[in-house]
Amino acid sequence: MSVDVSATAPIKQRLGSLDLFRGFTMFMLIGESTLLYERLRDPSLAGTVLHAIGTQLDHHPWNGLRCWDLVQPFFMFIVGVALALSTANREAKGESRKTITAHAVRRAVLLLVLGWALYCIEPGRITFRFQNVLAQLSVTYIIAYFMMKRPAREQIALSFGLILLTEVIYRAFWVAGYNQPFVPDHNFGSWFDMLVSGELSAGHWVSFNAIPTTAHTIWGVLAGQWLMSARPAAKKLRVLALTGLAGVTGGFALTAVSPMIKRICTSSFVVASGGFCLLALAFCYWLVDVRGLKKGVTFFNIVGMNSLFIYLFTQTGATEWLLHLAKPSTHAGFGWTGGLGAEIATSLAAWAMLWLLCLWLYRRRILIKI
Repeated sequence: MSVDVSATAPIKQRLGSLDLFRGFTMFMLIGESTLLYERLRDPSLAGTVLHAIGTQLDHHPWNGLRCWDLVQPFFMFIVGVALALSTANREAKGESRKTITAHAVRRAVLLLVLGWALYCIEPGRITFRFQNVLAQLSVTYIIAYFMMKRPAREQIALSFGLILLTEVIYRAFWVAGYNQPFVPDHNFGSWFDMLVSGELSAGHWVSFNAIPTTAHTIWGVLAGQWLMSARPAAKKLRVLALTGLAGVTGGFALTAVSPMIKRICTSSFVVASGGFCLLALAFCYWLVDVRGLKKGVTFFNIVGMNSLFIYLFTQTGATEWLLHLAKPSTHAGFGWTGGLGAEIATSLAAWAMLWLLCLWLYRRRILIKI
């Protein structure tokens, strides 16, 4: 989730590739809230292209990797890139390090509070949950911020150190019932959640994921610093692409010793998904900042510019109102296709309304951020 949606590098133009990357990621996220992806996975569509797409737009149940598993790493990485650009921009305007640091700390605290508030209240009780992206981002963001002025080799060393530390803790943890590192709900991450909140996540997600995935935000900072350098665009692109390819290759090679599990962020998953982050940024950089393609960027940027607002809007169940609003018209117009066809049309209509809401904010220059 972008923490500073209006972040700009201290150069004459915005980094259009970041706008495209962030906007596309957010656009796909709000599509999930419309139930479209779930409807594409309907058993009646089994064996079709639509069903295959719907499957890829869902998290892998445990050991494996699907496209949707990359969404949170993309968030973490994008924040890192934006952090590097926005910090450089604030420094160029003459802001002191103390002021910038105070702002970064406030953001981290607000992200934590917002992430906790989304899921803390249930009928009859209040609990502490730390598995959602905003709460996790509060940790990765502040660590990356305090490391960003260190030499690149130290940032890289810390990122891999956190991945290795997590791997060792999971494998060496001794508490009975939670000493099976790669078994759902019987690993260190599950024990940690029981300690912190007294309950396990229904989807086997664990709060400790914030530690290994800090690597994604640190790598985003390094990528942002690299793109701000004075090196030729061709060299910037080549390094991003080759490093990303190495990450993907290395991550899948690690599956020989560490399974690819997003729900507990194993080392193979963090490295491979980090590689995909770099490849995605490299593609966007080539498309927008090298080739100069501008068409389509604004469409996605309209969503990305208010990423925090639209995320909170969809996560609080507001999309359900839009689905109910669209349903009479879509069922009247597409009822002849059958129940599923009308439901898919309803989801698409709600998705369009979410985009139009962002467009309304965009045209009035209303940017909701922290």
